[in-house]
Amino acid sequence: MLPKSQLQFIKSLHQKKFRKEYGLFIVEGIKSITEFIHSHYTIHSIYYISKIEPKVDIFPKNIKHYLISEKELQSLSTLKTPQGILALVQIPIEQEPVEKDLRNTFSLLLDTVQDPGNMGTIIRTADWFGIPNIICSIDTVDTYNPKVVQATMGSLAHVTIRYTNLNHLLETIQLPVYAAMLNGTSIYETTFGHEGFILLGNEGNGVNPNLLTKGIQQVTIPRFGCAESLNVAVSTAVFCSEIKRGTRR
Repeated sequence: MLPKSQLQFIKSLHQKKFRKEYGLFIVEGIKSITEFIHSHYTIHSIYYISKIEPKVDIFPKNIKHYLISEKELQSLSTLKTPQGILALVQIPIEQEPVEKDLRNTFSLLLDTVQDPGNMGTIIRTADWFGIPNIICSIDTVDTYNPKVVQATMGSLAHVTIRYTNLNHLLETIQLPVYAAMLNGTSIYETTFGHEGFILLGNEGNGVNPNLLTKGIQQVTIPRFGCAESLNVAVSTAVFCSEIKRGTRR
């Protein structure tokens, strides 16, 4: 059994303020944990129940392992149906975006995206299409929220996420910016080139007008039916697909 203090410590990581204080977040499931082990992330410790033990044998021995009861796992897990194993992973030290690191590729800019499920799906979509960077406004949902981490299905291990002041970024970095809007040039008539930013906005309010400075190209996914709008994660997938289609011509 784990000491009560250790159980309380792990449970505290369900909350953003403690994740920030301790620099750790929770990952659940064999597949996701394996992705993080084979990435640039550092694994702090792993907790698992007895029936998972044979699968844990493949993990590096220098990582701290703890065999726990199903009851303990149930109390620590953020899932309704725990997957038998969870890990604590170190949050990487965040650095400000630098233009030279963002050239010759496309990056996503997320303005106040709030829903953890949307955020997780956007990260997974970026990973699928080989988009290496996602840069978020300060008030975008926390990447290391357990619901976000779970929704990425391990893709968080492959995509660099940073938080910054988007106004300042757009003022200082000279790369093309394409904003996903309800009204703008059709995405099917837009030439994206080989580098730049795709700016996507809040689920209810869209992109903040303050970010739409001169030179930003407003692009829309044409509507052929009756739906009022597209989910931001779906819009991300359409934009990523069009970008990759264009760069492969």
